[in-house]
Amino acid sequence: MIQRKQRADWWALWVILGWLMLLPAAHASTADHTQFEELQGPFTSADQVTQACLGCHTEAAQQVMATRHWTWDYENPHGGERLGKRTMLNTFCIADQSNEGFCQSCHVGYGWEDDTFDFGDQSRVDCLACHNTGDYVKKGGWAGWPNEALTDLTRAARNVGATSRETCGSCHFYGGGGDGVKHGDLDSSLVNAHRELDVHMAVDGLDFSCSSCHQTESHVVPGSRIQGTAVDAQAAVIRGSQEARNPATCQACHGDTPHESGAMAERLNAHTRALACQTCHIPEFARGGIPTKMAWDWSTAGELDEAGNPLQRKDDNGHVIYDSKKGDFVLGENVVPEYLWWDGTTTFVTAETVIDPSKRVLVNTYHGTPGAEDARIWPVKRALGRQPYDTVHRTLLRPQVAIPNDTAFWYNFDWDKALAVGTGTSSQPFSGEYDFVDTAMLWPITHMVAPGDQALGCAACHADDGRLAGVEGVWLPGRDRHQLLDRFGFGLAGLMLLGVVGHGALRIANRNRRKEP
Repeated sequence: MIQRKQRADWWALWVILGWLMLLPAAHASTADHTQFEELQGPFTSADQVTQACLGCHTEAAQQVMATRHWTWDYENPHGGERLGKRTMLNTFCIADQSNEGFCQSCHVGYGWEDDTFDFGDQSRVDCLACHNTGDYVKKGGWAGWPNEALTDLTRAARNVGATSRETCGSCHFYGGGGDGVKHGDLDSSLVNAHRELDVHMAVDGLDFSCSSCHQTESHVVPGSRIQGTAVDAQAAVIRGSQEARNPATCQACHGDTPHESGAMAERLNAHTRALACQTCHIPEFARGGIPTKMAWDWSTAGELDEAGNPLQRKDDNGHVIYDSKKGDFVLGENVVPEYLWWDGTTTFVTAETVIDPSKRVLVNTYHGTPGAEDARIWPVKRALGRQPYDTVHRTLLRPQVAIPNDTAFWYNFDWDKALAVGTGTSSQPFSGEYDFVDTAMLWPITHMVAPGDQALGCAACHADDGRLAGVEGVWLPGRDRHQLLDRFGFGLAGLMLLGVVGHGALRIANRNRRKEP
């Protein structure tokens, strides 16, 4: 048994060393891009930088154009619906369609303003979006073009480098309309994270970049919030093995028995049969001092001040909790997640789905059978919304909100116009009759991993009001009781006690008899 344990420890050590050896070193590049003649400029437009990059990196654009980072579209293998930012609905900014010129500031390309965008034009791939090392700004409303007044394209081109938390975060931290709005476990506090915030990305610790876990092959970034990997009950991945497996899971590095020492190691490893690693190791999200939006009510948008101008209201900490353009917000920090069974299967409400407006509409639904081999209990953020729907067709609607013209809500505060143009642009049937309906959307919590000594203790779940109190299919000793089983157990214990007492009494009586003359 000891020998097997030692072999397992050595195996885990070699796997981790293999990963670390493949992490990008600070000065690992064999090329100094500042010396390349092709990058001396001057560049008058961003697509000229792309053309210069492709002179050496001949296959890069084709690789990027084959990814979801470029298409913002793919088919859900579980439900068959078209997903991705391009067509999906959500509980924050509602929809990308008809708002492309604004939303595509986070696209890895230039010039996606409407459905005429040429997805086959390699010059429109934005290399700098991911590989700039600073001072590169893609402004909202510019359809992915950089703000040339704030960006020295020649300097940016000559100082390209590996991706970083900051470059990935320029989109993923600010998705949904602001810092930390959408995910809850991704915000700008991770750029310079301390160990208590995230043990992997800590600048005073491992200092992982995003690609340390989301290791990219041919520009394909593994890991998805839409098509998730809920269960990875396997040993650690050996880097370079080309396994058909997501290398961005916890188990891909730590294996399926991650607890290796201590009196409780075996018991904790047994918990991985039912719990995702994140359930214990991310006790709260939005822990970096930046609040996340827990609720967004579009129905209250449009309030103006006495002069007829849009307004904002802030809380005591200076955070916006009402905006005329967007409505009311509920913010949260140090939020305890909700928990549910998830097997990686997720279905979504689309613009074609007929909804029941008498109850809260679940924009996405996580599926998983309690106790099943392919499911685990996961922590999630439940983002609540209130958004427009067609009262005749009973479908969620796509408004135009952000394009600077008289048809967008942010510029006219007229829902009738915004909904008519938004649905027309996206070819969605619209009766002209609308109201607002309560919605909800789930996001898996998988970043902001706390140090091991700050993981949840036993009492967090094994208590009457523990964190898993509302999760089906969970029997927790110390919390759950069954009246008949209790009676049977106490009765059996009582009989055993009577038997012991009776047996002892008989032995004493027999001993006293033997002592009599």
